[in-house]
Amino acid sequence: MADSSHLLVIDAPYYTKISESLMEGVSAVLKEAGATHDYVTVPGVLEIPAAVSMAVASSKSYDGYIVIGCVIRGETTHYEIVSNESARAVMNLSVNHNLAIGNGIQTVENEAQAWARAKTSEKNKGGGAAKAALDMIDLKKSLDL
Repeated sequence: MADSSHLLVIDAPYYTKISESLMEGVSAVLKEAGATHDYVTVPGVLEIPAAVSMAVASSKSYDGYIVIGCVIRGETTHYEIVSNESARAVMNLSVNHNLAIGNGIQTVENEAQAWARAKTSEKNKGGGAAKAALDMIDLKKSLDL
């Protein structure tokens, strides 16, 4: 499973402890697969797609990308904008540029849902995003892309 792959993890750690838990899942899956990674942070979830785009344009070479962060619904429409636009932009990058991206951005109603998804002992969505990225790297390699 994508052994010797090198990935970039992009984290929007607005909710620091939740991001740390997501990253625990990411790190464990990558270590188990024998993959390496670089790690960067961005100010917020809306900046994640720009960071992926910048990484693609840089001289560094990555086999895939893992994006993590958390958006918790508040009292305004900001939740919908951040959730929808970040997901759309990440999807556009993956489709338009043939990128292997594991999307671990959590969009939840409350902090309890965020924790249930972030904890490695529960839904482990960080680990799931890492597995998705590795699977897409394998698919990309099998298609000679």
